[in-house]
Amino acid sequence: MDTEFDVLGFAELHSNLPYRNRQIDTLVALFGEPTQKTVSSIFIYGHTATGKTVLVTALLATLQVPHVVINCVECYTSSLLFEAILDNLSDHKPSAANGYSSVWHCDNLNDFLRLFRSLLEEKAKQGETVYVVLDKAERLQERDALLFAALLRLQELTGCNVCVILISELVWEKFSGAHGYEPLQMHFPDYSRGQLLDILCLECPSGHSKEFYRNYVSLLLSMFHLACRDLNELQYLAQLHFAEYCRPVTSGEANVDDIRKLWKNIEPHLKVALSTLYLRESSSCQVEETAHHLVKPGGATSLNISQTRANIEQPFYSKFLLIGAYLASYNPAKSDRRFFSRGRVGKRKKAIKTKVTSLVSLRLLSRTGADDQLDNVKYRCLVSFDDICSIGRSVRFDIIRYLYDYI
Repeated sequence: MDTEFDVLGFAELHSNLPYRNRQIDTLVALFGEPTQKTVSSIFIYGHTATGKTVLVTALLATLQVPHVVINCVECYTSSLLFEAILDNLSDHKPSAANGYSSVWHCDNLNDFLRLFRSLLEEKAKQGETVYVVLDKAERLQERDALLFAALLRLQELTGCNVCVILISELVWEKFSGAHGYEPLQMHFPDYSRGQLLDILCLECPSGHSKEFYRNYVSLLLSMFHLACRDLNELQYLAQLHFAEYCRPVTSGEANVDDIRKLWKNIEPHLKVALSTLYLRESSSCQVEETAHHLVKPGGATSLNISQTRANIEQPFYSKFLLIGAYLASYNPAKSDRRFFSRGRVGKRKKAIKTKVTSLVSLRLLSRTGADDQLDNVKYRCLVSFDDICSIGRSVRFDIIRYLYDYI
C-alpha cells in the first residue's frame, strides 16, 4: 500500500470517526499486513449508532483489501446470504439488465464452501486476506444457528485466508453457547454527552458559524439527551429543527448571540418532537407542519399529540404490556404491590419476552439497566401520557385510576 495514501487515509478516518481511535488502531493491529493470516472471526458489539458498521466498512475501504459487507436483515434465507457473498466476490451486481439474477444458484453449505474456495483462489492477490462482514449478525443466529457456527469457522472449513467480522447490538452471551467456539470480541461503548455534541457539530451547515451551530446542538441535547442517545435520531432532529431555530435571526427579530430569544422560539417545537420521539408516521415536512399547528401563538404548546396519532398500532396484549410498563415507570416502587401481583407465567414467559423485544426495537421501551445485568433486566416506557391514555381507551382500560399521582 502507498505510504502517503496510507497516512492521509488514516488521518481522514480518525477525523471522520472521532472517539473511535482505540477501535481503529486495534482492528488495524489485528488485520496486520494484507498477506498475513489474521484471526478467523471478530465479534463487534455495541448499542445502535455507536459507529460499528461505518467504522469497519470505512477502514476496509481505506486499507483497500478485498471485502464483502452483507446485511443479514436483507439476506433473510441461507441461499440469499450465500449468493450475496459470492456475487460480491465476483464483482457481480444483480440488475434489470441481468434479470436480477445471481452468478450461481447456491442453496446449501457444501456448495457455498466449494464455490467460495474456488473464487478466493482466483480473486485473492497473492493470498490476501478476504474479509466477510455480517451486519445485524443476531438475525442470522436466530434463523440458522448451524450456519452461524459454520461461518464462525469459515477459515478452518475452506482453508483460505478469510476473516469473518460479525457486527451486532447484542453481547456475545446472548448468542447460543453451542457453537463451541468464541470469536475475538470488541466493544463499541456509547458516546457521552460531550462526545455527541462534538460529533453533531461536525455537520454544521455552510453559511453558519460553528459557535452558532454548537449553541443550537447544546440546546437540543439539553432537551433530548435523557430520552435519546441514538446518534442517528439526534442527527435527524438537529437537521429537522435547525431552520426553525434560525428563523428569528433571518427575520431580524434576534441576533446570533441572543440565545435566550432563540431558545424561547425553538423550545415549544422541541417539546412536540420529544413527544413523538422515534415514531416515524410522516415525512419531515409533515412533522414540521404538524409542529406549527401544535404551537399556539406566543410560544405556548398544545401537546395533545393523540389528536394527530389516535392510537399506536400494536397487538391487543402488547398494548397491555405497554400500559403495565408505563405504570411501573411512573409510579413509585412502593406502589408495585398495590397495582401488580405475581402469578404463574409458565409457557407465556417466552411470548412476553418476544413482545418486549419488539417494543424495544420500536423505541416504545428502552433498557435502563447495565448490559452485564442479564438476570435482572429493567426497562422504561417511552410513550407519552397522551398516547398511553389513548392506548388505554382502545382496550377499555382507565389508566388514570392506576396512576399514583391521581389517587
